[in-house]
Amino acid sequence: MSAPVRVRFAPSPTGFLHVGGARTALFNWLWARHSGGELVLRIEDTDLERSTEEMTTAILDGLEWMGIDWDEGPHFQSESRDNHRAAALDLLEADAAYACFCTVEELAAERKAAISRKESYVYSGKCRAIPPARANERRDKGEPHTIRFRVPSGQTSWVDAVHGPTRFDNRTIGDFIVLRSDGAPVYNLAVTVDDRDMQITDVIRGDDHISNTPKQILLYQALRATVPRFAHVPLILGPDKRKLSKRHGALGVSAYQEQGYLPQAFTNFLALLGWSPGDDREVMSQAELIEAFSLERITGKSAVFDVQKLEWLNGQHLSMMSGLAVADLVRPRFITAGIATEIELAERAIWFGELMAMVKTRSRTLDDLVVQARPFFGGAIEYQPDAVAKFWKDRKMARELLGVAASYVDGETAFDDLEGMEARLRALCEERSVSAGKLMQALRVALTGTRVSPGIFETMAAMGKSLVVERIEAALGYLGREIEAA
Repeated sequence: MSAPVRVRFAPSPTGFLHVGGARTALFNWLWARHSGGELVLRIEDTDLERSTEEMTTAILDGLEWMGIDWDEGPHFQSESRDNHRAAALDLLEADAAYACFCTVEELAAERKAAISRKESYVYSGKCRAIPPARANERRDKGEPHTIRFRVPSGQTSWVDAVHGPTRFDNRTIGDFIVLRSDGAPVYNLAVTVDDRDMQITDVIRGDDHISNTPKQILLYQALRATVPRFAHVPLILGPDKRKLSKRHGALGVSAYQEQGYLPQAFTNFLALLGWSPGDDREVMSQAELIEAFSLERITGKSAVFDVQKLEWLNGQHLSMMSGLAVADLVRPRFITAGIATEIELAERAIWFGELMAMVKTRSRTLDDLVVQARPFFGGAIEYQPDAVAKFWKDRKMARELLGVAASYVDGETAFDDLEGMEARLRALCEERSVSAGKLMQALRVALTGTRVSPGIFETMAAMGKSLVVERIEAALGYLGREIEAA
C-alpha cells in the first residue's frame, strides 16, 4: 500500500509571492486536496541576509487570499540547520562525501580553464584522492574546507510525472558541495534532508529546478532515504514567449488583489497555465479544479501568461456572483474612492446590491465596477470625449433632444415601471417628431458620461428622478456653454 500523499510548498522569503510561485503552491494544494493528502508549508529562509519577516508575511497573506490552506507548518528551514550538518557528516563518515581544501583561487582557475576550452565547468575532483585520515588531520588543524558529495559514475534517472523518463550523465554533475566552509548547508542538501524528515512523497516544482533533481536523488540514495516522485512544471512565459517578467504584467499576488481580481478567478487562471481538465472547460470553481486535477494532465510545454485571459475569467466569475455578494467585496473600494461613506452604503444596502447586479455583467474587475457604478452616485460626472464626439457632435441637436428628455422626466412618476417608461418616452418622441433612439443615446451621455451603460430605463430607475433631473440640467448647461463658445 502506497504512503498517503504529502507535498510541500517551499518559498524563499526574499521577495513577494509571484505568479510562478503561486502556481506551484496551487498545483501542490490541488494535488493534496484531490488525493486526500497533506500540504506542508516550509519557508526556506537559509539566506538570512535577504530573508525578511515582511516577505514571509506577504507570502502567507497571498496564499490565504488565494484560498490555499496548509496542513502543517509553516516550518522554517533555518531551524533545521543542525539536521543538515548532521546529514553532511553522515555522508562524510560513509565515504559518500569528502573534505575539499581547494581555495577560491584554485576553483576560479579551473573554471577559467574550462571556459577557454569552451566546456561546461565541472569540478575536477582533485581532493577526492586525499586519504580520509590525512583529510581529518587537516580539518582538525582548522584548515578551511568544504564538504563535497562524491558523485558515482554512471547515470541518474527518474520517471518524471510530467516529462516521463529523464536522465543525467553523472559526469556532467561533478562532485558538488553540500556544506560550505562556514558550516552552512547548501540548497540541495538542506532541501533533501527536509523533504526526507517531513516524509514528502511528491515534489511538484518548476522546470528551473530540474537540474537540481539528479543531485537530490543521489543524496536520497546515499542517505538511504525514499526518493519521492518528481513533477517538474513547465515555466510560464510572456506573450512574446520570453521569460515572464513585470513587463508582461506579471506582478506579486498582492498586486492582483489590489487591482480588483477575485481569488477564485486568479486560481482558475493559474491552474490553466500548464494544466487542463481534459475537456473544454475553462471557467471552473476551486471544487471543480480539485476534482479534475491530476499530475498526468500537466503539460510539458511552457504556458503563456495572458492578462486578457485573466480579465475575461475574472469577468466570468464576477457574473456568476450575486449582486449582494459583489457589493460586499467592492464596498471598501467605493469608500476609499470617496464616492460614498460606509453609512451611506449601509443605509442603501439593497439598492447597492441591485446596482452591482446591474453593472457586473459589463465589468472585468472590482475596479471596473467602481468606474461603471460611479455615475449612479451624486455629484458631477465627466463626459467621455468619444461619447461626446459620437452622440453630441451636433451640440444644438443634442440640446434639443435633452430638452425633450427633460419634459419627459418632469412628467414621469413611475420610475419602477420600465416598460411603461419606454412606452411613454417613445410616445412623446413621436409627438415631438424626434428620434427616440437618438434621444436615448444623447440621454445616456448626459446621465453617465459614457457611450455604453446598462439599459437607459434601468439606468434611470437606479438613479432615481432627482439625480436624473440634476444630470439633464447639468448636460443642458454644458451644451449651452459649448454653443455660445462656438
